[in-house]
Amino acid sequence: MNSYSIILLGTQMAVGGAQKLLLEQALWFQSCGHKVTAVFFYDRDNLYEKWTKTYPFEIYNLEAFDKKAGGLRSLPKLIQGLLKLWRILKNGKFDAIITFTHDSNVLGLPLAKLAGIRSRVGTHLGEIRGMSKWRENLHTFLVNRGVIQTLVASSARTRNNAIEVGVKPEHITTIYNAIMPFDVAHIDRESVREKIGLKKEEVFFVAVGRLVYEKGHEFLVEAMSIVAKEDSRAMVGICGAGPLHDQLQAQIETLDLQNKVKLLGQWDEIPELLAASDVFVLPSRWEGLPMALLEGMMAGLPVIATRVEGVDEVVQPGEHGLLVPLESPVELAQAILQLLRSPADRERMGAAARERVLSSYTTDRMCEAYLLVIEKGLSEK
Repeated sequence: MNSYSIILLGTQMAVGGAQKLLLEQALWFQSCGHKVTAVFFYDRDNLYEKWTKTYPFEIYNLEAFDKKAGGLRSLPKLIQGLLKLWRILKNGKFDAIITFTHDSNVLGLPLAKLAGIRSRVGTHLGEIRGMSKWRENLHTFLVNRGVIQTLVASSARTRNNAIEVGVKPEHITTIYNAIMPFDVAHIDRESVREKIGLKKEEVFFVAVGRLVYEKGHEFLVEAMSIVAKEDSRAMVGICGAGPLHDQLQAQIETLDLQNKVKLLGQWDEIPELLAASDVFVLPSRWEGLPMALLEGMMAGLPVIATRVEGVDEVVQPGEHGLLVPLESPVELAQAILQLLRSPADRERMGAAARERVLSSYTTDRMCEAYLLVIEKGLSEK
């Protein structure tokens, strides 16, 4: 097998799906003998020091965004960051670049082409609501003109979304997001549940995701106001940090659900949290193919999720879990009650969910597909 020098470019150093995808790909490529460099435009969550100690490849923080200033006041920082990126691209002798967000596609891949990097792969991980038309058009132009040689879509619906905004189908390759296999059987479930404050008889429904608008956590909280009146055994934990923390906490208190819904904050060891859980819940307004969903399924949890991009391609209703309409707390509550009252269904669906991910959504399969895309780019004149 040929060995390549690959640079992976993301926007933020943060706890999130795109970052997990980038880092797990980097680990896989490194383990297969490729030279890997990871670059981020800025460190949103102050992770640079931790990541440079944790990961066995070179990591750069371009410091291209001023978190305190924001907007146009960050323009000088962005220009400085792009100059740093140019020097890295020009001097690194890279064979290929993979970018992981819309912004890194648009900012990084034109520079990569100018620097002579022959294989240039952008990603489209899901619909971005509220994007200005000129940014959307610029991205489409860069793909259709070959600056972004291949746009990797994370699901069939994401691929269709790109085509709808004008991207030519021949420039798109669908590669489903994936995760490294793990097992939670060795984790002491009861000690983690005790740490969370769960009682033995309680059934724990967990949601993992940033506390932001697109994740729709407020619908899960509202659903619990219905569930709590029907069955007192249900408990919900929402794992993540974000700007809507105070708003969600206020909603929980207004509905008098302090003993039924817990905001758990950020967890470093998600498998530990999943081992303590009984059902994984994804109440999102939109997604691509969420890494958190795959992690929940890998941990052997049945799924309750909204029928959004990517999710309905992974989860077969009745087999791996239940799908509900978007923004519908009543139907979400009904799904919670259904699995709350059926331990047999939870066990059956959870086992099938794990098998589904192991058979089709592992990092090996995903990265081998990315390698084929890289090699295709290298073969082009």
